[in-house]
Amino acid sequence: MKDTWQKQNNKLKTIDLAYIGLSAALIAVCSWISIPLTVPITLQTLGVCLVSGLFGAKRGTLSVFIYILLGAIGVPVFSGFKGGIGALFGATGGYIIGFIFTALIVGIVSDKTEGNFLKVLIAMIVGVLICYVFGTAWFAVVYAKTSEPASLKTILGWCVLPFLLPDAVKIILSAVLTNRLKKFIKKRDA
Repeated sequence: MKDTWQKQNNKLKTIDLAYIGLSAALIAVCSWISIPLTVPITLQTLGVCLVSGLFGAKRGTLSVFIYILLGAIGVPVFSGFKGGIGALFGATGGYIIGFIFTALIVGIVSDKTEGNFLKVLIAMIVGVLICYVFGTAWFAVVYAKTSEPASLKTILGWCVLPFLLPDAVKIILSAVLTNRLKKFIKKRDA
């Protein structure tokens, strides 16, 4: 009986590792897909919201953390095929770190509501807004150290306003995909 439980427990751990690894890779691929507009738009937000919605707080957040760790050690997983600690400490690094908060918020709500579409959609909106707040504050601090400080209105015009509509589309798509795919994900405690 004990051996059966250990095998099942190890299988779950293996499944968790597989989900986390594949999810980190999905986020990386999403960051490489760029839609060239006035300000290039990537699918990172879609990847983070989808992974967190599907896999919950623990696996979703670990996936984002692994993605960030890979980028920090130099693997070119960030947008524009960038990697290295400089990308994290640069002006837009706060948005990448902010994905951890997005993953936590979306994952917790997804876990607690078993993927309820409306609640997960709202969590994705809140999570991305928190990412905006963290990333914009980070950008303002880093930008002020390298250039003349810019007004909040100017920074919002650079860093947030161009992304509101594309991120809204990505959030809706993530929520729909989460709702459709959640039933195919093996639960951790199954």
